[in-house]
Amino acid sequence: MSRIAEVDTYIAESPDAHQDTLRALRDLIFAAVPETKESFKWKQPVYSTAKDYLYLKANKAHVNLGFFNFDKIENPAYPLEGTGKRMRHIKISDMADFDAEKLKEIIQQAASF
Repeated sequence: MSRIAEVDTYIAESPDAHQDTLRALRDLIFAAVPETKESFKWKQPVYSTAKDYLYLKANKAHVNLGFFNFDKIENPAYPLEGTGKRMRHIKISDMADFDAEKLKEIIQQAASF
């Protein structure tokens, strides 16, 4: 587990309403996949094992929990949104609306490819 300062800064500079969500998702990612490496690419936190599998992006109204190679995630508990060829995301406005264990399962699937 390696947390980096650039992501600490990204969270601190994100809208106040999303900082707790970003921290909770970051913790959940490391709990789900302890061997995850954290980096900062494309102006956002990116998470990888052998390859990039997940990113976080703070927007005005929500945080995107984004997945690379989303098509390999089977039966996601929450709808994956977006129209990109290789990426999709889950919009999270309030962590209370999501089951952490279900998100953890999706994260683990994404990291296994």
